[in-house]
Amino acid sequence: MLIISDKPIKKITMIQFTKYCLACALLLLVGSCKKKEYSMGNLTAPTNVTINTKIVGQDASHPEGDGSGNVEISLSGDNVLNYHIDYDASDGIKLNLLPTGKTTYQFVSDSVKTFRITVVAYGPGAVPTTVTKDVRVRFIYDVDQNIVSDLVGNGSKTWRVDKDVAGHFGVGPWDATSVTPAWWSAGVNEKVSCCNCFYSTTFTFAKNTNGYNLTVAAPNGAFTKTGSLTSLSGIPATGDEGCYNYGGGTSAFSLIPASTGISSSISTQTSIELSGTATFIGYGATLKEYEILSISPTAMYLRVQGTETGNAWYIKLKAM
Repeated sequence: MLIISDKPIKKITMIQFTKYCLACALLLLVGSCKKKEYSMGNLTAPTNVTINTKIVGQDASHPEGDGSGNVEISLSGDNVLNYHIDYDASDGIKLNLLPTGKTTYQFVSDSVKTFRITVVAYGPGAVPTTVTKDVRVRFIYDVDQNIVSDLVGNGSKTWRVDKDVAGHFGVGPWDATSVTPAWWSAGVNEKVSCCNCFYSTTFTFAKNTNGYNLTVAAPNGAFTKTGSLTSLSGIPATGDEGCYNYGGGTSAFSLIPASTGISSSISTQTSIELSGTATFIGYGATLKEYEILSISPTAMYLRVQGTETGNAWYIKLKAM
């Protein structure tokens, strides 16, 4: 009887199976190496973006409102992911996120003022749409007349940084629970050798029939930081803190309720708010609201937020 062994057949079958597995693995490898394609979708800018405003207390007899300065603001639009808003374009655009698209904002001035609201609405892929709206608002603040008298005297008074006292310049955290130059405080005459313009610049506060104005005279330049850390015109884009050419300037200012919420035991709760970007008090690398911590006919102590995030600057001035 003829017997045929099946061993060669099994061997051939195993070889064919192995080749098949290797081919499948190779196909999987090639497929996995294929570059993935991503899509961001349609990058469409928001449309129909609208700034809706309601001045509190507005009626036919009071078109600018009831004097509180409060305005209810609501934003709307199509294809909007988020809104950023600035409330007063006159002192530069500083956009803040408005998550809900709604807020009540208090506009402060020395009487009636037109403010320009700027809104940037962002769509998918951060594509923006910018809109503006002007709103004219009345704000009435019953400022302590002793503060007015101490600040402007009989109509005009000139001040300068008081280099003869310790702590005439200092920095601490921008925190209502820490109202002190905890991080650094200047000694007497500390900036004379490097930055004497800090002491030679004068600040004249005046009151007239149209309100208040400030005139800054800086014969040796302005003491400031540079670039985005100052709003003063003509200051270089880069450079260390120091004295830089500045031709002086004049701007209106308002006396307003301080926005910090600091206790009346350590503050007058009144601030000097400068208009525009042409003037400053003491130090050019600060924002525009200078809270009056204390004032007398001969001395004034101010606290102001720095342009660097988280800094509060302290400045002591004396009347000339």
